[in-house]
Amino acid sequence: MSDCLFCKIVAGEIPSKKLYEDDLCYAFYDIAPQAPTHFLVVPKAHISSVAGVDETNQATAGHIFAIIAKLCKELRLDSYRVVSNIGEQAGQSVPHLHFHVLGGRDLTWPPG
Repeated sequence: MSDCLFCKIVAGEIPSKKLYEDDLCYAFYDIAPQAPTHFLVVPKAHISSVAGVDETNQATAGHIFAIIAKLCKELRLDSYRVVSNIGEQAGQSVPHLHFHVLGGRDLTWPPG
């Protein structure tokens, strides 16, 4: 999708602080971190949100969770939160599936 912020980041049109990349996904540090460790993982293919996950792309979604676990282990995060907002009312500001991974401090509940 040509006007999607995360598609542009994945394509290298907008700079990011890359943490990880493979054929299916891209991970980068958040530009406004809410915890000492705060990164996002996005699929390279445009999927609008968790609501857009279906039989054709579920393997990518599962792969992203495996990458999140791998990166958190590499970053020595024993405890962390994974967040995905779906829709504007829930706080989704970029309509591209993405998972925020936050760690390195106590995270309170409820979050918002």
